[in-house]
Amino acid sequence: MFRCFLLLALSLAVVAGCKRDDALPAPVDEAATPAAQADAPLAPVELKDVIETRPDYIVGISYPDVASKYPQLARALHDYAERARGELMQSVAALNGQKPAAPYDLSLQFRSLAETPRIVSVAADGSSYTGGAHGNPLVERFVWLPQQQKLLTADQLIADAAGWKTVSDVVREQLMTELSQQLDDEGLEADARSQALRNGSRMIDAGTAPEAANFARFEPVMNADGSIRVLRFVFPPYQVAPYAEGTRTVDVPAQLLLPLVAPEYKALFRAG
Repeated sequence: MFRCFLLLALSLAVVAGCKRDDALPAPVDEAATPAAQADAPLAPVELKDVIETRPDYIVGISYPDVASKYPQLARALHDYAERARGELMQSVAALNGQKPAAPYDLSLQFRSLAETPRIVSVAADGSSYTGGAHGNPLVERFVWLPQQQKLLTADQLIADAAGWKTVSDVVREQLMTELSQQLDDEGLEADARSQALRNGSRMIDAGTAPEAANFARFEPVMNADGSIRVLRFVFPPYQVAPYAEGTRTVDVPAQLLLPLVAPEYKALFRAG
């Protein structure tokens, strides 16, 4: 079934499109964030892959087996997928029975990134197409702490605003270095390069402002002993670069993070 889902996603890429080339993805409602979901009592949910094809829309959703071991994590993944599906179906309903030029679609894959006794990490990547030049990106990350029975969020991980200033500086520097190298490789004339650098810098500054919300998506990169050696911060299209450049990531080592991390989470990390 997963192979079918991939083939389906590839076929949709040919016809997919989007309405906004210069806007960030819509902010996530705080009441629907992983943290809020973890605090509320959650009924068990069975995760099932979805492939649904209709003349006016197509849905493909794939879940990892690991999530079923952790009911609250499973619920968080399911709720995220159902919100995306609900938004798609609202757009389908707005067609009032008319067939779109290309079927609307939701393509969403959840992947297991890490599973240890202390940390389970899952990535969500995909897109939702409701007309236009390309699909709206869907990018989310879930970090589950089995021993504490909770989802770890950025504002819990680093509670001090000054800590996010340090992270922001490191991330911005790396993104600016990559941008400068990219422009060098493109061989632009001096004026065009200067303008592109200014535009890129504005996006990076806005997308990496020292606030936990800008760093809400992160992946733990693990040591062999199950501790975290790096946090990989994930930035969806539009946040720090144009859509065409896709999802961007920046790795921040545990050595830098350890002085900033809240005391109850320091044991999750090991530098070196």
